[in-house]
Amino acid sequence: MTLLHMENLTHHFGGLRAVKNFNLDLRAGELAALIGPNGAGKTTVFNLITGVYRPTEGKITFQDQNVIGLQPHRIVSLGIARTFQNIRLFKELSVLDNVRIAHYGSAGYSTWEALLRFPRFTNQEARVRQEALNLLNIFGLDDLAEIPSKNLPYGQQRRLEIARALATRPSLLLLDEPAAGMNPTEVESLIELILWIRREFQLAILLIEHQMRVVMGIAERIKVLDFGETIAEGTPKEIQNHPRVIEAYLGREVTA
Repeated sequence: MTLLHMENLTHHFGGLRAVKNFNLDLRAGELAALIGPNGAGKTTVFNLITGVYRPTEGKITFQDQNVIGLQPHRIVSLGIARTFQNIRLFKELSVLDNVRIAHYGSAGYSTWEALLRFPRFTNQEARVRQEALNLLNIFGLDDLAEIPSKNLPYGQQRRLEIARALATRPSLLLLDEPAAGMNPTEVESLIELILWIRREFQLAILLIEHQMRVVMGIAERIKVLDFGETIAEGTPKEIQNHPRVIEAYLGREVTA
């Protein structure tokens, strides 16, 4: 079953072409990667999927529904969640509150019910708190629930951002360079975590990552961008020795 369909996707920033004729079909439960040198257009693709940008041309459907023109919060409600290249937590809020915030799209009470503290409000608040604590427990962060998120070590901030994304109950998770800034031990833990998330939450994952150990270790399929254009697509084995991929990364022509 095709979960995400992107067809002939093109995006310009003024006279700069960031993405050209990008095509991708992502199946339910699949774990795929999008790689390429800096400035290749990878994060732009994520921003197009999540409604941050509107494509100049092309088509994006999620579960057969057109998502072009929808606001980012509406796209989240359809089942697409993401993390960011630069961690975007609410630094002054507690670890628990960072995850609680992600639940409020499904809180199920009105502003008046919240202001007057009606039973539905108190019941839903108790549910949200418990679900957030359950997620923190899964990620080993429950003992840190009440501390400001800015006080977490870098690796734990990454885990918290993923936990917050999962609080929206997605069927597609977009991970933008989750291994950035991690040491080798943290990277190994991340690899295990991503594989566990895919299996436990039964969702598809599209990954942007520069660390090839992560990409080659977990991706079933890899798509390679350079200057906004797709230059290769295939399995990790097919990609790792592809001449155009090597040329894009090393900046020189590689003869077969």
